[in-house]
Amino acid sequence: MTNTAPMLLIDPHKDGRIVDANIAALRFYHYSDEEMRTKHTWQINTLGRDVIPIMNNIANLPGGHKPLNFTHILADGSLRHVQTYAGPVVLYNIRLMLCIIHDITEEVHLKKELEFSAAHDPLTGLLNRREFHHLVEAPTFIPRGYCLLLIDIDHFKSINDIHGHQKGDEVLLVLSRILETSVDREDKIYRWGGEEFLLFLPHSPIGRALILAEGIRQAVSEYQTLSVTVSIGVAEHHDGETVDQLFSRVDKALYAAKNDGRNRVTRMPFDSSERRRSRDGAA
Repeated sequence: MTNTAPMLLIDPHKDGRIVDANIAALRFYHYSDEEMRTKHTWQINTLGRDVIPIMNNIANLPGGHKPLNFTHILADGSLRHVQTYAGPVVLYNIRLMLCIIHDITEEVHLKKELEFSAAHDPLTGLLNRREFHHLVEAPTFIPRGYCLLLIDIDHFKSINDIHGHQKGDEVLLVLSRILETSVDREDKIYRWGGEEFLLFLPHSPIGRALILAEGIRQAVSEYQTLSVTVSIGVAEHHDGETVDQLFSRVDKALYAAKNDGRNRVTRMPFDSSERRRSRDGAA
């Protein structure tokens, strides 16, 4: 075998035993030739023995190579993402499989970084507004039994104007951490824009949403290094209501909280005849 790219010669009839490896493969996996020949393909693959049926299918192909992506285990236990081009070969009347290995670890990491950047706010690390739209527009989204909380930092413009944007960023970061420590694992937090944050609470009754909102409001107002408060709008989804309609209600709830004096939690009921219930920070 040539030594330009890592190559492995595998016997699929002997439990995927590696019968030969070129110098590039020995260098890549950090094994000696003798050590490599004692290995089986499933021992260097994070799939373990689950890779055997895949290898057998490739070995039975009439010809050509099939590119597949795996995560391989090196001699020191470190992991590398690889793309393998594997296909059957016949040597001395024995049907073997030749695997050409390409290290794609850097490409995989770069792709993950780009995907993370596209989905998250660069300052807080929270999900961004686009990801909320991806969530509710997905075919698998079930539009029922959830609540929205829309949170706004009171007088945030004054914080930036008086103390500077660095202080404003500090406030945003502290609020982000308070939100992260307040919600359950299945809840989602979005940096909605500017000083606004959106919480999506799946399978959450309105009572739990109101308790959570009040807890967040109190945690912010009592935070020792901050002199800020938040206003929070709360709305519960009802059957037949679109996401846009629900967001319109939670936005109105937030507006009402700001208009009624800030530093409070306000619910906007689905039925406009139902009296709006509000809790203020004086309690």
